[in-house]
Parts: sequence; C-alpha cells; structure tokens
Amino acid sequence: MSAYSIGVDLGGTNLRVAAIDADGQILDKVSVRAVFDDGPQKVVTDIVDVIHQVRSRVGLPDLRGVGMGVPGFIDMDAGVVLGSANLPGFQDFPVRDEMQKGLGTPIILENDANAAALGEMWMGAGKNVKDLILLTLGTGIGGGIVSKGKVLHGFTGMAGEFGHMTVFPDGNPCGCGNCGCLEKHASATAIAAMGRMMHFKGEVSAKRVYELAVAGNDRAILVFESMGRALGIAIASLINIFNFPLYLLTGGPLPAWDLFAPKMFEEVNRRSFTFCKTGTRIEKAALGADAGLYGAAYLPFQHERSHRAIAK
Repeated sequence: MSAYSIGVDLGGTNLRVAAIDADGQILDKVSVRAVFDDGPQKVVTDIVDVIHQVRSRVGLPDLRGVGMGVPGFIDMDAGVVLGSANLPGFQDFPVRDEMQKGLGTPIILENDANAAALGEMWMGAGKNVKDLILLTLGTGIGGGIVSKGKVLHGFTGMAGEFGHMTVFPDGNPCGCGNCGCLEKHASATAIAAMGRMMHFKGEVSAKRVYELAVAGNDRAILVFESMGRALGIAIASLINIFNFPLYLLTGGPLPAWDLFAPKMFEEVNRRSFTFCKTGTRIEKAALGADAGLYGAAYLPFQHERSHRAIAK
C-alpha cells in the first residue's frame, strides 16, 4: 500500500488540507474557512478534525506524518508560532504539541512561503533542480530558498525575506523602517498604490490597474514597467549572490507577466553577468495555490529520509 502524508496550509482566510502520496499524487483535498474568533486552540481543533476526515476518506494505514505551512515566524525546534500578522492569537502558541495531542503522528511546521518553494522543487517548476529561489508576490513579497533540496532557514528562521531587499535606496518608505523595499515597489499593494498616484478613477486595485494596462492605458503600463524594474534589480542581486539555476515567481500579479517581465529581464541582463553567460532561468511557478500543500506534505517524507541517512 502507498505511503502518504498530509499537508496543511493555514492562512488568514482559508484552511486547506491535502493527503498526498510519495509520488506526489493528491489522494484527497479539503478547503474550509479558517475561523479565529474563538482563539488558537479552537483553530487547532478544527485542523485536527479536518485531518481526521481526510484520513478516514483516504483509508490507507501508512501515514508518515503531517506537514503544516504557517504564515509567520516559527521556532522550528519547539514547533511554536512566535508571531504571525495573519493568524490572530497565535503568538507564542505551541501549535505542534497541541496538534499532536489530537493526532498522535509526527507534525512538522514550516513557514508558508518556504513550504511553497519546497513544493515547487518537489512537484512543480523546479522538479529537476535542488537549488532554487521562489518569490511570492501578493499583498507583500515573501519567498523561500531551497538549497540542496532543503529549505535554507538562517539562524533565526528568517532567511528569504525578499520583500525587504532595498531596490531603490531613496524609494517609498516601508513599515519595516526601511525605504525602497521591493514589496513597496512590486507587490499587489504597490501596484494599487501606484495606480492611485496616477489618479485612476473609481476603486483602484491591482486588478483594476492590470485591466487598464491590458486595455492599452499608457500610465497603467508604466506601473508594471516600474514593477518589472524593481523585480529585475532584486533578482539580479539574488543571482549574483546565490548562483542558483532557477528563480521562480508566483502570486496574484503573475497574470501581468507579459507587462512586467520585459523590464525585469532587461534589468537582470544589465546587472548580472552570471545571468547573461549561463543557463540561469527566471520562470513562472507551476503549482499556484497548491504549492504550499505539496511542500507541507513533502516535509514528513524529507524528514524520514534524513533520519534514515543518519541511521546508516
């Protein structure tokens, strides 16, 4: 019988759970609304209940563990969420231990962007490489670094905060205290903010600016060209630092690829000798919203292999 694991993607709006076998086949998948009104303990109870439902439907005995992607800062060794802007009440909450009480199976926590990067390496656009970087474009900009097949965490677990790379030293002020951060110039929030600066009529969102650009509005096109330049500067720096073969982009603004990518590649070509002279790739991620589920489900398999290698 096929071994499988369960991936959990807990966001500020939705709780998604999938059973995925060792070959990357989704056996069952559930998405429900995440409710935080009654505190983190109730959220954990809801997660455990959904996992039990999935296990029951899959009906296979060989569950290798549960991996869970969480938006926030995690103490990996303790299994504690130290802080998360999107998960009310979860600060310093022992998620792993509370889940294990209801499941009795190994639980591995990971930052959601890191899990997405791992998912792309396992079953997505990075399937044939072991070293890649994923940038997640959304309200802000995050990402993950996979090196030799494993997430690179840094000494406090904060590696991969690409949104706070400086791309324009005198650029827009950021809530982090810096000026000119990538996410202030290339996120969905930044696209909307630039659209408001252009005095577009009505409610200005990133989607609205995209629609105007597709319709040929010159000012809206300028917004995406500015976004492309910011991304190109950031990615060129990442290429020069890491010398990885693959850099992936994912998130809500990705449909605007044809609008921002030309300026992005122009900047990368200008700023990275490595990109010009090697087979380095910059591409769209492949798994979309499921990347985090795949990555979370991959964690127990990866953990098991690491322990087998140590035992030898």
